[in-house]
Amino acid sequence: MNKIYNPDKKDWRKLLKRPTQTVADIEATVNSIFNEVADDGDVVLKKYTEKFDGVSVDNLLVATEEIDEAKGLVSKELKNAIALAKKNVEAFHAAQKTDKVEVETANGVLCWQEKRPIQKVGLYIPGGTAPLFSTILMLAIPANIAGCKEVILCSPPNKEGKIHPAILYVANLCGVTKIFKVGGIQAIAGMTFGTESIPQVYKIFGPGNQYVTVAKQIATKHGVAIDMPAGPSELLIVADDTANAAFVASDLLSQAEHGVDSQVILVSTSKELILLVEQEIVKQLNELSRKAIAEKAIANSKLIYVDDDKTAIDLINEYGPEHYIVCVANEEKYINNIENAGSVFIGNYTPESAGDYASGTNHTLPTNGYAKQYSGVNLDSFMKSMTFQKISETGIQEIGRAIELMAEAEGLQAHRNAVTLRLKSLE
Repeated sequence: MNKIYNPDKKDWRKLLKRPTQTVADIEATVNSIFNEVADDGDVVLKKYTEKFDGVSVDNLLVATEEIDEAKGLVSKELKNAIALAKKNVEAFHAAQKTDKVEVETANGVLCWQEKRPIQKVGLYIPGGTAPLFSTILMLAIPANIAGCKEVILCSPPNKEGKIHPAILYVANLCGVTKIFKVGGIQAIAGMTFGTESIPQVYKIFGPGNQYVTVAKQIATKHGVAIDMPAGPSELLIVADDTANAAFVASDLLSQAEHGVDSQVILVSTSKELILLVEQEIVKQLNELSRKAIAEKAIANSKLIYVDDDKTAIDLINEYGPEHYIVCVANEEKYINNIENAGSVFIGNYTPESAGDYASGTNHTLPTNGYAKQYSGVNLDSFMKSMTFQKISETGIQEIGRAIELMAEAEGLQAHRNAVTLRLKSLE
């Protein structure tokens, strides 16, 4: 890993740059595939599935028989682990329900807000080198708690034309209505426009590689909402001499193994800890089955030393990490002053992987600095807030004159007349 000591603030932006391509680099490819899918539907989905996933798929929809077969291929131990995680994710997201907000803003003017579920949502679940079935828990569970009527899922098939059994098992367990064997840009395009097989959705959720991230952003140009621009995974840890170097190294590697374009960063006020963590990374790296992937991600990652807590906090807020682990003696100072982070993990015994799987919080989080303006997925992500108002005769008399004056000042005579007619009817 690259060690940097007391970087100058003017160099922070360059230092903290993610190892990702810009939208412009791959937008042309995405637009080309989108245009094809919009014109020719399933034929194009199958063409690109064969091109990118190396398999010819006759039927994009996963059959009931395949789901039943998958149930038998998942071990009892894993089913029990999934059940525990499901319970915790349900508990945390169910607690996010809010009551109707109702206020009489003036005498006879009643305003209220209620939430309604998004009717049709699409979930994108990466397959490839790591079938992220845990992401289904994070997306399908809140979708069902919210009351979404249609929850479809797209995931790339393997070389045998099948989706990983754990993905099928969890999708069925969590109430997904339809599952499709399609991944990448073409999956996002399919959910954006709708095809002969795949229904069009109103909002798309789920992480993916850089191509999927750009595809989701392009989808917003075609009237489909997205959860956030969630791209390659990232983790920043702030740690001092009270941290366990082995734990810190294991957390850094847990994110590095996600993909070659993942990024992990350690910020510390201890030069000794940095050296110990570096040694632990070398030791633990040799034990990983995904060593080759983690090594490439580590090459993009950094160990940064700063002299004091304030500098550390400022640098962390400039980065805006997806995942943020705090392992320091004065943890309250760091917790109270974090402004930009997707999800925060506190203390030596709170690994980031707990949030990935079973603590109950959601692991679909903003990356690439988007934590500065986006929230991670939560129950409200699957809902819309709608406002209502009812004004009585007394109410229109209470606020009518103010409306008339404001409408006239803006030069909108019809707006004024809509009130004036009502006020005159009450004279």
